Amino acid sequence: MSEFVVTLSEQKAPRVWGEKASLSMDGQGAVIHLSEGRDPCRTIQQSARKLDGLNLPRVRLGGDWTFEQQWAFAISFTRARFPADLDFADSNDKPDLERQYAALLFTRQLVNETPEDLSPQTLAERAAVWLSEVGGDAVSYRTIVGEDLKKQGWVGIYNVGRGSDRPPVMLELDYNPSGDPDAPVDAALVGKGITFDSGGYSIKSSEGMLDMKCDMGGAATVTGALGLAISQGLKKRVKLLLCCAENLISGHAYKLGDVLTYKNGISVEIVNTDAEGRLVLADGLLAATETQAPLIIDAATLTGAAVVALGNDYHGVFSMDDDARQAMLDSARSENERFWPLPLEIWHQERCPSAFADTANSRPMKGGGGGGASNAAGFLSRFVNAKGWVHLDLAAAYHGSATAEMPVGASAMGIRSIARMLHTYPA
Repeated sequence: MSEFVVTLSEQKAPRVWGEKASLSMDGQGAVIHLSEGRDPCRTIQQSARKLDGLNLPRVRLGGDWTFEQQWAFAISFTRARFPADLDFADSNDKPDLERQYAALLFTRQLVNETPEDLSPQTLAERAAVWLSEVGGDAVSYRTIVGEDLKKQGWVGIYNVGRGSDRPPVMLELDYNPSGDPDAPVDAALVGKGITFDSGGYSIKSSEGMLDMKCDMGGAATVTGALGLAISQGLKKRVKLLLCCAENLISGHAYKLGDVLTYKNGISVEIVNTDAEGRLVLADGLLAATETQAPLIIDAATLTGAAVVALGNDYHGVFSMDDDARQAMLDSARSENERFWPLPLEIWHQERCPSAFADTANSRPMKGGGGGGASNAAGFLSRFVNAKGWVHLDLAAAYHGSATAEMPVGASAMGIRSIARMLHTYPA
């Protein structure tokens, strides 16, 4: 079968395709027309979406493309269901693009799985197996499951997940390329892995629950980022901590009014069982802090407030460390991923008060009230050393419907920026 080839041109499309057409067809396939005054990558993305609608089985990029132009095509052309095979243009960039694309496919496929097929244990296992395939003998891991979480004091993951018949899990994975068990840990990654979020007793509406298979997007993103960094030759030691649970309702589920006391002594009143992500991340951040890593990044589809602020176009960046925040933003800019800083001050820790505990896990009002994303970050800051810590609220991790630039489902945006941070920070 002949190939469908996509090329770029700076010439206008023939008039038969329309006065301002950015896409035309020729004898080999399609031509994307880049016009002056328009963002070329955006034009490529929109054209890729149109081509994806043709359900082509295979596409090859031909002619001259930059790295970012090829990546713009890839992220927009790769649909969630039965994606076409994509062959990048022959250039020195091709091996790097293929490594990056493998990480993107893994991340997207994991997020797009049905909640029935992706239990907390399955999430942890698939992340560990893939990273072991990428990192070989440099990767080791263990899982803490169900009642063992309670015995070991991981109260957030245990309580959020105990309402499900499928037990909650913490994955502790160690990428140690030196093989020295005493080597210092250079970075720790923490991911929210809620494989389905009903909201618990603070139950979501049906339409609000429809896309909640994506609530493990943080776990998928940090896993994809670490796998990408390893494939790029990362020489630093990194710990990965995935906090995996299903937030369901049963006679064994945690309840409003419960008080959880964490390993660091902080007590938390549950005023909203749908503010569960911060409860599991608190355990992950405590474990990350124990590693004494100079860089800790957590990633989570944490708050609707971040989506209200940023839409589905940007990830929110929070940090009390100016240098770490700027390094994260610089990494995102270098990788052409959209990250945006949102406010976090020490007094955000006090924005969820409780008469029965040191803090509540939210505020007893819809969406946690004004500043909900910053208040959630303030809650998390109680469980981690501020220096070198970056919190990512992944507002752009998932699209409930297709747009002119992006397919429906997981985006995997952020894997490139986090991977760059692992390579470059601290300097």
